[in-house]
Amino acid sequence: MCGKHIKITNGRAITSKGIINNASVIIKGNCITEITGDNIDITDAGVINAGGRYISPGFIDIHVHGGGGHDFMDGTKQAFLQAAQLHAKYGTTALTPTTLTCSQEELIHILGIYEETVKEQNAGSRLMGMHLEGPYLAMSHKGAQDPRFIRNPDPKEYEEILTRFNCIARWSAAPELKGALQLGDYLKVKNILPAFAHTDAVYEEIAEALLHGYTHATHLYSAMNGVIRREAQRYAGAVEAAFLMKEITVEIIADGIHLPAPLLKLVYNIKGPHKTALITDAIRGAGMPEGESTIGSLHNGLPVIIEGGVAKLPDRSAFAGSVATADRLVRNMVNMAGIPLYDAVTMMSGTPARIMGFANKGSLSPGMDADIIIFDDDINIALTMVEGEIVYNKIVDAKY
Repeated sequence: MCGKHIKITNGRAITSKGIINNASVIIKGNCITEITGDNIDITDAGVINAGGRYISPGFIDIHVHGGGGHDFMDGTKQAFLQAAQLHAKYGTTALTPTTLTCSQEELIHILGIYEETVKEQNAGSRLMGMHLEGPYLAMSHKGAQDPRFIRNPDPKEYEEILTRFNCIARWSAAPELKGALQLGDYLKVKNILPAFAHTDAVYEEIAEALLHGYTHATHLYSAMNGVIRREAQRYAGAVEAAFLMKEITVEIIADGIHLPAPLLKLVYNIKGPHKTALITDAIRGAGMPEGESTIGSLHNGLPVIIEGGVAKLPDRSAFAGSVATADRLVRNMVNMAGIPLYDAVTMMSGTPARIMGFANKGSLSPGMDADIIIFDDDINIALTMVEGEIVYNKIVDAKY
């Protein structure tokens, strides 16, 4: 795509090779063309003065259910578009809308709406393919998933879905269920990422699932076993399997509540920034006041209470998704877990891009999509650019 140049200057650029001080980032059309420590003079270029802030690759959220009062399960274009715009305000430039367990008919409707919406989207975070969470989950680890629709994998169901729609990027399921390994094989053939989630599996079952394509752990620690006893025998769980198997990548809800600081540190120390993605797992309450809300569709979802920065089931027996935004995740990894900002940004950009195979996203490098954000030392977002288009801006000194 051709277009006018934009120059972002006077910033600290977080690049694939490190942080460049006093940097300039040159964009033409939808692509980054150059990153330099010099202030290049470009005739007729729009100029954005970063004011000493960080210039970063945009955040990529590969597990998000909604935000701004909207849930993707609402099954409307408005829900997709408004949630995407809400998350762009907090630095997310690309996301994979995530479903909840539901009926086959409802899922088909939502996927159809997604495909229509993508064709006309012109603002907010870029929609990068659907993530199906369920309905093939373990009832013992259902969390806030609706038990009415939880079931074992059915080839007639998933083959119909995957024949009709090309928009599915990932499918999360419990691999110990009858038929789940065959589902993994089918997803691999379709170039879709199988992930294990809401699972009662132990180490040995995850090892077998790995052979059938389950290379990613959905919200590590949440809705899965750690070490357990079955009768007198102690078993390593899915958590330990994810730690020990180097092929497995993980994602964590780094809202500071689902996982406290010691667990954030543990995951980082074991898996590292290149195997760990940060996710919001945000529901419609992200960016909204606390109080009563709904997880899932407005017409048949489950009631939740948002309090203390997290969503809970009404009886407060379990968390029910987060209300975090991407900036909060990065801030928590730096301030709570004490990891370098560079690694925290990698976990929110380059690593999720690699996990999902988003080849042109996740890095501030020449030739990559111009998905760029500008933020201060406290990770407050000042500007969000998606493929060269500014979709959110609080910088006064910007002429573009």
